[in-house]
Amino acid sequence: MEDARAWADEVMVKRPWRVEFFEVFASVIQEASLRRPARVLELGSGPGFLAEYLLKALPAIEYVALDFSPAMHELAAGRLGLLAHRVQFVERSFLDESWVNGLGEFDVVVTLQAVHELRHKNRARTLHSQVKALLSPGGSYLVCDHFSGEGGMSNDQLYMSVAEQQEALVLGGFKHIRQLHARGSLVLHHAT
Repeated sequence: MEDARAWADEVMVKRPWRVEFFEVFASVIQEASLRRPARVLELGSGPGFLAEYLLKALPAIEYVALDFSPAMHELAAGRLGLLAHRVQFVERSFLDESWVNGLGEFDVVVTLQAVHELRHKNRARTLHSQVKALLSPGGSYLVCDHFSGEGGMSNDQLYMSVAEQQEALVLGGFKHIRQLHARGSLVLHHAT
């Protein structure tokens, strides 16, 4: 819990502009919700910052928060307060290939600063193909993570360049990839 709380306390201070990414996530999910309320899965949901924003902005969505850390789920539930009843908290690691079992189908899958938690960029293709299998027809995958290279992170074994991120999505089975936003060392892609 101590590590989870320390991470949660500093992440928005270090990157206050993460809210810009939250706004883009909400915009795409809003579009997906035009026919019916979107069912959303967040991978690496952490302390609930993105969930809180999306649940307030989009009161009709169904939300599943997946994280390997019970401490992060506890922090998220506390942050969400009364909104927590709208969230299904799932404790799983997406390093375990069976993490997808029994989750059902989603209109949108989102992830923010979690793909690098695979601990090596070569594992991203498998993650992306697993996500593709969870998406309903016409579903969207919003992937935001740190990139390596100029303006980004220096560890090119853990973090992918923007081109590598896009290639991993293509290799994972996605046909259309668009970069929606970039700021600091983060870039957000929309894959369908």
